[in-house]
Amino acid sequence: MGKVLIIGAGGVASVAVHKCCQYPEVFEEICIASRTLSKCDALKQKLDGGKTKIQTAQVDADNTDEVIALIEKFKPDVVLNLALPYQDLTIMDACLATGVHYVDTANYEPKDVAKFEYKWQWAYRERFEKAGLIALLGSGFDPGVTGVFSAYAQKHHFDEIRQIDIVDANAGDHGLPFATNFNPEINIREVSAKGSYFENGKFIETNPMSIKRVYNLPEIGPKDIYLLHHEEMESLALNIKGIRKIRFWMTFSQSYLTHLKVLEDVGMTSIEPILFEGREIIPLQFLKAVLPDPATLAPRTKGKTNIGCIFQGVKDGKEKTYYLYNVCDHQACYREVGSQAISYTTGVPAMIGTAMILTGKWNTPGVHNIEEFDPDPFMDMLNRFGLPWQESFQPELID
Repeated sequence: MGKVLIIGAGGVASVAVHKCCQYPEVFEEICIASRTLSKCDALKQKLDGGKTKIQTAQVDADNTDEVIALIEKFKPDVVLNLALPYQDLTIMDACLATGVHYVDTANYEPKDVAKFEYKWQWAYRERFEKAGLIALLGSGFDPGVTGVFSAYAQKHHFDEIRQIDIVDANAGDHGLPFATNFNPEINIREVSAKGSYFENGKFIETNPMSIKRVYNLPEIGPKDIYLLHHEEMESLALNIKGIRKIRFWMTFSQSYLTHLKVLEDVGMTSIEPILFEGREIIPLQFLKAVLPDPATLAPRTKGKTNIGCIFQGVKDGKEKTYYLYNVCDHQACYREVGSQAISYTTGVPAMIGTAMILTGKWNTPGVHNIEEFDPDPFMDMLNRFGLPWQESFQPELID
């Protein structure tokens, strides 16, 4: 049915490519492109021989002209951006220049400041509308599935949702003293930034990791959860009817937090350039280079993730609570596609969002967050492609 250019060849891209190949009636042909061609070729070698045709290419996603040239050569229907968030705008520019739809999993952020917001990408709305193109933002899990869950709850279970608590819990154990489960640079920028939550029409900022609760999650038990800022709160605050409060929570072990505090104290998490032996380096990028590659953690990671949304609202004049979540097993993911669950839970929805556009199920031009579309076909594909969802009508609430 279509051709997709996938930019990126890391852990998430590996999962997305595997999943595209499991759906050849929609993904007839894909091109995997990255700065490092050998990574693309390794992926192709793993999956060649199936019904989906695979080719590879080298591209510098920081260079719009290079991306344009590759799009013009391959002629995809959709570009799936699984590169770094810094590169979202250059790839969106290339899609506009060539008349191709766009999908990503994380909002743009500038390299020189850890600022997570949608304003830069929302500024492209009118241009994508006029071009008759779709830019689907945040088709991962969070953001992504959390937005689809919210749209599903709004459509089927509530007249008005008043509060959403998003909980991202990873009970996986890789056995190392300190490592991040996805790109270390992005991960550490995210968790060391100030937190925030939405309440009564405005965002309230908090000090990093200053608000903690303990929450008992299905299948993984009680975990320490910490309030963070996360980009989907920004779009959900606009798109969910009647919303008054949104919070985002993530689990961290005490060992992780202790290591992170020490690294912060000695300046290793800084994004300010420093001079080292006559060269300018960014400490966080150097730290990324010495930390384990998250892709290498997959064989050794055991345990499960639980990511979901706890909703509070009103249905037919009565108060209602509802919890939608997915539990994903690290070892099951590794057996299926060679990845851990963090990459899996992002790569599967990336493929599904792309499929929504290729099949025409989502076809409204413009720049859109995922909760703006009909959630039902996406929810069906979650069950079909490895991320089955579960629900509870009497969940424990977070105070």
